Amino acid sequence: MTDSRPDPVEVHLPDDHAARALAKDAREGLGATPKTLPPKWFYDARGSELFEQITRLPEYYPTRAERAILAARADEIAAVTGAHTLVELGSGSSEKTRLLLDALRGAGTLAHIVALDVSETALREAAAALTAEYPGVQVSGVVGDFTEHLGLLPGEPPRLVAFLGGTVGNFLPAERAEFLAAIREVLQPGEWLLLGTDLVKDPETLVRAYDDAAGVTAEFNRNVLHVLNRELGADFDPADFDHVARWDPDHEWIEMRLRARRALTATIPALGIDVSFAEGEEIRTEVSTKFRRERVATELAAAGFGLEGWWTDEEGRFALSLSRAE
Repeated sequence: MTDSRPDPVEVHLPDDHAARALAKDAREGLGATPKTLPPKWFYDARGSELFEQITRLPEYYPTRAERAILAARADEIAAVTGAHTLVELGSGSSEKTRLLLDALRGAGTLAHIVALDVSETALREAAAALTAEYPGVQVSGVVGDFTEHLGLLPGEPPRLVAFLGGTVGNFLPAERAEFLAAIREVLQPGEWLLLGTDLVKDPETLVRAYDDAAGVTAEFNRNVLHVLNRELGADFDPADFDHVARWDPDHEWIEMRLRARRALTATIPALGIDVSFAEGEEIRTEVSTKFRRERVATELAAAGFGLEGWWTDEEGRFALSLSRAE
């Protein structure tokens, strides 16, 4: 018998979206001075596995700290928002939001779960799991880029948009302002944004979180070179690059870089270019901004949100902020 139920996953990205985006980012970033690559290209299947390992490392506190906040505050968030729809951006497997979903279901308001991610495979797996776990709740997956497709998000108001994990720190300040404004634009007044932000703390703790003793983050950083080799036919030898994590006190962010151990030239046939490196030259692969409450409140206000709730873990390492569209 044919399943006549509508497909819960909407696909808004063409099949070649990732390939075209990678080619553009590699051409522009590796041709720039200094060289850069966006952190989203860490996350192929292997990169995602490595990041899951990172979240379990003793040095990497953000995942545990955020989960502790959600465990303590999910019921309060559900009561304040009365959300009918939970929208998770960059959802992956949606594991982080189970505490919120359970709280909203317990409050009797949850009617719809919407997950947005670039990975159709991950979304289909998540949608199937959520449908089984939350019977009677509509589940929608949107395959899209959260910097482009926010206007396509379904859901019955009031909606609660969750952007967790501190990922907002990967945007540069102008990009972050544009992103927060785009979220505000698709929300009605009175709808909600739950934002996870890592906080400024002592540099030693921050650097350790991005340069662990086991070398997992170093392997994760070099994974972007494996992606370039596989997808664009490049001939990078990842062993030619050292992993570097440094604290920038002026911008209050961590930078991850790949530093060439020797002078070298890599060929990228798909782009028809050669990329030369001097010994010690670096590619910046990630910026991870760390926040103070005042900065979060100011940036949210500039985008049209009013800060209604602010919670940290017991050690004050990470924060969840709840803001209301004004």
